[in-house]
Amino acid sequence: MAEESGTGRLTPRQFAAEESTAAPRTADPDKAARGKAEIIRDGAVVSDDWNILRPAPDAPLSMEALPAGRVVVPLEFWIAHADALAGRETAAVWLASHEEPSRLQPWLSTLRLIAVDFPRFTDGRGFSIAYLLRSRLGYRGELRAIGDVLADQLFFMRRVGFDAYAVRADKDIHKALQVLAPFTDVYQGSWDNPVPAFRRHQRSGPGAQDKAGK
Repeated sequence: MAEESGTGRLTPRQFAAEESTAAPRTADPDKAARGKAEIIRDGAVVSDDWNILRPAPDAPLSMEALPAGRVVVPLEFWIAHADALAGRETAAVWLASHEEPSRLQPWLSTLRLIAVDFPRFTDGRGFSIAYLLRSRLGYRGELRAIGDVLADQLFFMRRVGFDAYAVRADKDIHKALQVLAPFTDVYQGSWDNPVPAFRRHQRSGPGAQDKAGK
């Protein structure tokens, strides 16, 4: 892998050093402390008006009490109220890291947005969920990482199929954007490029042409 240098962009290692000295996680990472909600989508920082609903144990969600505007509801609530929610362009769903993405299969062709929650940055199950949604279940809508999302994860999230990222509210989202694509090439195949490097790049040297023709 070739690491970007001399461009004024932070490398993942440099950003990780800054992250380790930053403030601890806020109570609700999806509420933007930046004054207005911003996410990274398709390689740019953009405003966002989707409201991630995380009900408290003593205050369950109800259809009657859903806030106005665009809402992203938990999986169980979506399934329980699918008949009412599936036809709404202002409704989407989020998955916890222990939940099975195949449960959304009946609605994958119409869902505009699926969010995957990372309860801690050390919890890697969201990567598997994203990869399954893209590669096995064929989901093609927006796939967003939410929760404890840090800058040095973004490159790897993109590799498994995420195309939007709600960076943790106490982090600088513009700095995070700088390390979204820190490498010019990758060795392993994944969702973003299933062909591994050894198949993409023809070998050079004596006998390479003969081997390529076999």
